[in-house]
Amino acid sequence: MEQLPGSDAIFLAMETENSPGHVGGLTVLDASQAPDFGFEKLARVVDERIRLEPRFTRRLRELPLGLDRPYLVDYPEFDVREHLHRIAVPAPGGMRELAELAGYLFARPLRRDRPLWEMWLIEGVENGRFAMLMKSHHCLMDGMAGSGIGELLCDLEPEPKDGPLLAPRDDVAPAEEPSALSMAVRATRHLAGSPLRTLRLGARLLRQGAAMAFSTLRDESAPPLPTAVPELPWNRNPGPRRAFACASVPLAAVKELKKHFDVTVNDVVLALTASALRGSLLEQGALPDRPLVATIAVSTRAEGAPAVGNAVTSASVGLATDLGDPRERLLRIHRNARTAKELAQRYDGDLLAGLGDALPPGLVQLFVRAYAPGGPAPLLPGNVVVSNVRGTPIPLYTAGTRIECMYPLSLLAPGQGLNVTVVSYMGRVDFGFTADPDLVPDVWQLASGIPTALEELEQVRFAPQEAA
Repeated sequence: MEQLPGSDAIFLAMETENSPGHVGGLTVLDASQAPDFGFEKLARVVDERIRLEPRFTRRLRELPLGLDRPYLVDYPEFDVREHLHRIAVPAPGGMRELAELAGYLFARPLRRDRPLWEMWLIEGVENGRFAMLMKSHHCLMDGMAGSGIGELLCDLEPEPKDGPLLAPRDDVAPAEEPSALSMAVRATRHLAGSPLRTLRLGARLLRQGAAMAFSTLRDESAPPLPTAVPELPWNRNPGPRRAFACASVPLAAVKELKKHFDVTVNDVVLALTASALRGSLLEQGALPDRPLVATIAVSTRAEGAPAVGNAVTSASVGLATDLGDPRERLLRIHRNARTAKELAQRYDGDLLAGLGDALPPGLVQLFVRAYAPGGPAPLLPGNVVVSNVRGTPIPLYTAGTRIECMYPLSLLAPGQGLNVTVVSYMGRVDFGFTADPDLVPDVWQLASGIPTALEELEQVRFAPQEAA
């Protein structure tokens, strides 16, 4: 049997009714060169490929009262058709209609009595295309792992001869059903050591908190304290509904900006997001004086480590939305992000694992439920979560169809009614905006600000330095 490590179990423990813990991806498929493509062919391919990663055919086994971390156990009744569904998008089947349907399907929680994933084949997309929405619980994978799992279903050519891109894992032991006695023994051992682990974690958090607070006072590029994060309309605890919008910009243009300003691709992504948020808030007359703060993911996955599970920590980055000049905003974000990543890796590189190991899931759930009722969040690590996942520059295929684009969807947490996740694929940078529509009434307004933000940066790139 496989007991989830603390870094994975924490995502289950933090799940609430209005904040389900799954992530997803929406891909648009060109089937013009695959006349035999349809639901049945996709079902055959998924059934064959999904079994290469054991976690996707195992179900969850939780302990009463959340006394210990849950297990993944073999599920002999696994049937891919319990996870694969088909639906049609309303006419005319454009991106707006597709995004609305994706938001509706994404809001549905995953069933915990089956393997924690599902997939929807969406028919009726304009120009004879299809779309595919895949949802997987975050406890199974982080963003980088999610990219690897996507490769499980992808090929480098329409009719592959050498199998999927991702090879089957051979490092996972059979996940037989644990007995009640063995689970009780493990839980007793874990609970016996929990007070000591909790004390160590608490002492570590105090040391790290003091060190990061000192860094904030000493260095203006250091992450702001939670008390300094401005409160925005979407910084409430989300409800059950989800809205989705997307935007794309050329990867070549992003790389040109990266090279010209001597920053990173992720810095440019953050700057585009910051400008889009700033423009929307300015239009509403709601831009705060203090700069907005993004919570970004920082991968801790070792080179060559299996592409499953979670190996990630987070960092807070000031988005410099108090600066009107796009050039200065980008350069300030570059400094802020560099400092934030250094501090995150130095101080809390395995914080999620520490929380998951030290605290029983039941205790985490009690805390989250006490924190999650409606109203403003007491403390905010950031105003918006922004994640950037590197994709592939070459075309990929699924069941003979060519993947045209891939837009990510992600979870919303208490106090975080907006999430921006980015994937690069085939010379494009695809932005996915996931939001609670009651907190962000027009998520498309935010998404439409991304191309505008790119135009602004390209203009200042060619402008004389004195004019900045």
